[in-house]
Amino acid sequence: MTSPAEIEIGLNAAIVAINARTPRLLVVGDDGDALDALPFGPFEPNRHRTMEMSLRHTVEAQTALELGYIEQLYTFGDRGRHKMPDDQGPHVVSVGYLALTRLDSDRDARLELSGASWRDWYGYLPWEDWRQGRPALLDGAILPALNLWAEEARADGHASQAASRRSRLKLAFGLDDFPFDEERVLERYELLYEAGLVEEAVKDGRTDHRRMTTTLGRPMRHDHRRIAATALARLRSKIKYRPVIFELMPPEFTLTDLQATVEAIAGHHVHKQNFRRLVEGAELVEPTGSTEAATGGRPAALFRFRRQVLEERPAPGLKVGGRSNS
Repeated sequence: MTSPAEIEIGLNAAIVAINARTPRLLVVGDDGDALDALPFGPFEPNRHRTMEMSLRHTVEAQTALELGYIEQLYTFGDRGRHKMPDDQGPHVVSVGYLALTRLDSDRDARLELSGASWRDWYGYLPWEDWRQGRPALLDGAILPALNLWAEEARADGHASQAASRRSRLKLAFGLDDFPFDEERVLERYELLYEAGLVEEAVKDGRTDHRRMTTTLGRPMRHDHRRIAATALARLRSKIKYRPVIFELMPPEFTLTDLQATVEAIAGHHVHKQNFRRLVEGAELVEPTGSTEAATGGRPAALFRFRRQVLEERPAPGLKVGGRSNS
């Protein structure tokens, strides 16, 4: 009888902020590994009563950042997700978290001293950013490689597996008559991983070599890019029914900046007039009575989040509609 595997509980945080209308992900480095990583550390129940308390302590120790809004995402426990030399050491089961914060110049100066840095979230998942139109990477590299992967199963005599792969491709990437669903972020990354198209699949031993020459975004340590994809999917869904977008906004903001932040997370543009009607009709914001000077135009009115909405209805979010090219 085999002895039970030694288990270690790890905690990972996908920490998000907005800078220059770009979603930023906080990453940490390591002298022994050139790949970016999410802030992470073990759960220490002897020191902290809850996993969230332990994570907050870990993040502050690694990055000098005190977390505000935080929510648990998912438990990641696949074998190989934290691959060690010769696959030795305890099996790490990680609990992922999503955290939202605002950039602060003084705090970020301390953060840089810790070795942590903010990177463009879409640098890791470039096929998710449609704000400049359909990413050329999709039709130029990703979809041809995935279609070939699907057909390989048929050539090997596995027709049902080929059909299953094709069905998953349609749903995940919006092929044929299916729309592109911005919330299927994890499903898209999982397909790329399973097909051996990302660096992590090689590092985990899923394939001997990456099956394409084009690099699909920045790889991350262990399965941290999978956790980042899970976090993006959760946030894209969450902004539609909870006012978490305001955790990324300064205390006062213009409606243009609010729209740009929503678009940065959603990964696509929304219609300006419809967006403003939605925000004002939902009574999510209130005017401050102040304005912000605008370059080359009239001053823009400043707004703030109207917190009373949390007591007025159960799901005060921004149910943004379809994409807009305007």
